[in-house]
Amino acid sequence: MCGIVGAVAERNVQEILLEGLRRLEYRGYDSAGLAVLSDDARLNRQRAIGKVAALEQRLHEAPLIGTVGIAHTRWATHGRPNEENAHPHQSGESLAVVHNGIIENFEPLKRELEGQGYVFTSQTDTEVVAHLLAREFNRTQDLLAAVQTVVATLDGAYALAVLHRAQPDVIVGARQGSPLVVGVGIGESFLASDPMALLPVTDRFIYLQEGDVVRIARGEPVAVFDRRGERQQRSVQTYEHGDGTVTKGGYRHFMLKEIHEQPQVIAAALEGRLSERHALIKSFGSEAEAVFAEARQIHIIACGTSYHAGLVARYWLERYAGIPTQVEVASEYRYRRVVVPEGTLFVTLSQSGETADTLAALRFARERGYLASLAICNVPGSSLVRESDLALMTHAGPEIGVASTKAFTTQLVALMLLTLSLGRLRGMDETRESEIVQALHGLPQAISQVLGLDGAIEELAMAFAEKEHALFLGRGAHFPIALEGALKLKEISYIHAEAYPAGELKHGPLALIDSDMPVISVAPNDELLEKLKSNLQEVRARGGELFVFADEAVALEEAEGVTVMRLAHIDEALAPILYTVPLQLLSYHVAVLKGTDVDQPRNLAKSVTVE
Repeated sequence: MCGIVGAVAERNVQEILLEGLRRLEYRGYDSAGLAVLSDDARLNRQRAIGKVAALEQRLHEAPLIGTVGIAHTRWATHGRPNEENAHPHQSGESLAVVHNGIIENFEPLKRELEGQGYVFTSQTDTEVVAHLLAREFNRTQDLLAAVQTVVATLDGAYALAVLHRAQPDVIVGARQGSPLVVGVGIGESFLASDPMALLPVTDRFIYLQEGDVVRIARGEPVAVFDRRGERQQRSVQTYEHGDGTVTKGGYRHFMLKEIHEQPQVIAAALEGRLSERHALIKSFGSEAEAVFAEARQIHIIACGTSYHAGLVARYWLERYAGIPTQVEVASEYRYRRVVVPEGTLFVTLSQSGETADTLAALRFARERGYLASLAICNVPGSSLVRESDLALMTHAGPEIGVASTKAFTTQLVALMLLTLSLGRLRGMDETRESEIVQALHGLPQAISQVLGLDGAIEELAMAFAEKEHALFLGRGAHFPIALEGALKLKEISYIHAEAYPAGELKHGPLALIDSDMPVISVAPNDELLEKLKSNLQEVRARGGELFVFADEAVALEEAEGVTVMRLAHIDEALAPILYTVPLQLLSYHVAVLKGTDVDQPRNLAKSVTVE
């Protein structure tokens, strides 16, 4: 869950590396560092604790000058966040390495190296890699060969970038289970965990595959080798998102910008995928119709916010497509004996397409006899997309805020398109299908109207500024929306929040209700409304303070202890998407009032590429 940048350039690379780290800071921000080879082939390093700004200050005082360098921003796994554990890690004064991932067998390797006289100065697994590479380079005098030999001994997940003063115009990278891309410039080459880091210098990228090792060198073409050591030709792709997506665009935080981008990105997610009456099945790929026709069950696997999207989809798929659906947390899925009914479609959800647990689940599923695999993802060149049989891109654009917003709602849109596609092949009522399609066409405008409540929700947030706990309630497909609302609040405001199906109140959670426990609920005008209103009365009877986001037609009046915010009516099938937005805004404004780091909340990273 760290960020890597590397550059072999015709100019000083310090600013290239720093800007790359700024753009990757969402991936990790416990510490940051650079290692640069000077013109006389000396290896110089600078590291700092905290965010990239701390490193930038040190470099302002003592710049690193050179045309070849590697950089890293860290989210701690092995060892506390301190300077000794910050990357890059060195072996002596000759070799430096940056690493994203976890080396699971580092302990026996470390004991072996210590027995040979290597001295360790950190608690990280990465320093083992540095010493292994140095030992192998001493034998081969070739950095590429050293990396190819060493990675064969590593268990776990890694993306690596390595340089050595004896080969001052070369960087070697490798990936296994963690993302790494090559940026192709004019007379220059780059490495990064995410293409977004390199957009100021190139928009042309080679997406490395599992097991690839790459050598970038001054004056030479990029050389990619597979895990067998055979040279491969990997295609160069042009990045599809404009560089403007990585700026705040006048908003105070990336999260607020991304909340307000949802009408545009949802329109993009729908573009070319709907007719007037139908979802276009071929949006999922040329093989999709044949696969969907054979599907008899759905297994959805995801983590965090994406898991909540999957839970919503279960209601949709079973109600509208009539297909049994199971939703699992990816980190748990492969640690049990999975029973796969015949004709089961395996669906993964991930914003980055590099989520370690979800990728591992996909690879585990390959041996379990699934009908096919479908990835719903935001990154076209990601591992999840490449390794799945079918894929649908959400077109959310880069999402910088750690707390997911637009990635979640575009996943929901994609899952509704899946529901309609499967439903069409399974005899879904055509009139109902057409109604949902028409509602999808109008969804961007409906969300724009909800965003118009931003100011009112900002005022509402003041009631939460001094609270330590909150309870979210929902029924049916809105229970997962309550889960998502609670997750958002705890992620960025650090308020302890839980979510329950409203009907479960009397089975335990009602004991928590008092005047200090705000209760937030969503109340669309659907078949469960009357039951929900009864549940809300249970809260009021115990002195709980209610905050309800309700359909404009719902007969629910404000009173002492009851605040109601009205939303325009929308087709009940799409209400989970719409009612997500006010909960995002509420969490955002509460976090701002509490003074937390909205875009980069403590202890969290955006792209979870370790198990």
